[in-house]
Order: sequence, then structure tokens, then C-alpha cells
Amino acid sequence: MPDIFVNYRSSDEDTGAALIERELSRRFGSERVFRASKSIKVGRRFPQELLTAVRRSSVLVAVIGERWADARTADGSRALDDPEDWTRREIVEAFESGALVVPVLIGRATRLSRHDLPPELAELADCQYRRLDTRNADGDLARIGDDLAEAVPRLAEAEREIARSAEASGDVRNRVGRVDGSVVQAGDYTHRQSGGIGNVGGDVGTFINNASGPVNSGNGTQHNDLRSGGVQFNGDGGNYVERGTAQQWFGGRRTEREDRDR
Repeated sequence: MPDIFVNYRSSDEDTGAALIERELSRRFGSERVFRASKSIKVGRRFPQELLTAVRRSSVLVAVIGERWADARTADGSRALDDPEDWTRREIVEAFESGALVVPVLIGRATRLSRHDLPPELAELADCQYRRLDTRNADGDLARIGDDLAEAVPRLAEAEREIARSAEASGDVRNRVGRVDGSVVQAGDYTHRQSGGIGNVGGDVGTFINNASGPVNSGNGTQHNDLRSGGVQFNGDGGNYVERGTAQQWFGGRRTEREDRDR
């Protein structure tokens, strides 16, 4: 038996409805969340399935996008004014059965006004709404789920039961709130990176990634053994010639004897 009925208009926000249903199913269990295209089995009579599901649900989530109020019927009249419009019928049925009705505004959809709704749906404008923006989808979906778990204790218990079952089976199912940086939740984790700096904690001085030759990042002498001959850098700096010989000295002045001894 579902606890949550996801109400939506297919010509408006079926994608948003699917996103909400999947997140709520993940948290509370798929059997507790009803969405027509997912929950009605092949060959079943959808009018009876819809009405039965909405009457048994504790919550109706009304998914409302920018085109929701202006949708039209086949004859060009506004769908919301048609008593046979299923989006309208489901919401009216939810109010009559005493379910909690939660409007979820998608994207730039604006808050509903009583004056824009038929009398049978005017109450919908008074219901406290939530918003789902794709730019903050994770946070918005988490808030919707949290609100429903608080409003319907049976949902909170279902979420705890899912967590207990996952723990007993060795699965990892947890949720991380807002963080700055990277978060990894996994049983086995391998990190491979090419370029840039990753997994570095604290202050970073010199970072070298995938060096393909000798590197000296501090003080002291650097020796580069190449097939064309050895190269040694000394003193305050150095120069390197691929073929031939180069001798340079960086630092203090040298005596003539020191030069002859070279």
C-alpha cells in the first residue's frame, strides 16, 4: 500500500515527477511511493488504480511546472477546469480523503494563486510548498524527503528499517549533507588521477605528478644519467645541453687556479 502519491501532468513535468519518485522510493521503499507510469501494472484499469492509490495514501505530492496551470484539453479549454482531468481529480480526491497535499514547484514555476484555480482546487494555493531546482537537486530532494519523514512517522520508520536491513546485509546506504570538498562512500575505493592535485591534505608546497625523469625539488646536487652522457648541476643554477659539452658555474668568483683545475 503506498504512503506517497506523486501527482503530475505528463505534458508539464513528468521528468521532475520521476526524479522525485525515485528519490523517495530510495529512502522509503518503492512500494510506498505511487507514480502512475511506474506503479500501474500492464493490463490493469488505470481509473480504479489511480483512485484507490490516492485514497490510501497519506501524502499527495503535486508536481507543478511552468505549464501546469495552462495545459489544454483536446477542445482547447483549460484542463484544470475540466472535472474529468486526472491531475485535478487526484488532487480533489486527496483533499476529500484528508491526505497531506504538498505542492512542489519545479524550476521557475511561480506560487499558485487562488484566483487562478477553479474553486475545487483553491485550497491548493494555501498549502505550504517546496521547490525543486535542478541546480540544487540533491539538496531540494533531501529537504522534501526530510519533510515527509517528519510529517508521516510511518515513513521515518520505513527509512530506518531500510537502513537496518542494508547494514545487516553489508550494503552501505547513507546520506551526506552539505560539505565543502569531496566525499567518498564505498566499500572499496581506488583513486587514479592524471594531472592536478588530488587527495592532498594540509599545506601544499611542491607537487609533482607522474614525473617522467629525474626531479630535484629541494637543495643539493641533481644527477641526470642520460644515454648521451652524464649531467651534473652544481651551485646556484645550471644549464643543460642535449649534445656536446657545457660547463657553467653559478655562485661566487673563482680563482685562475680553480679554473685551470676544471
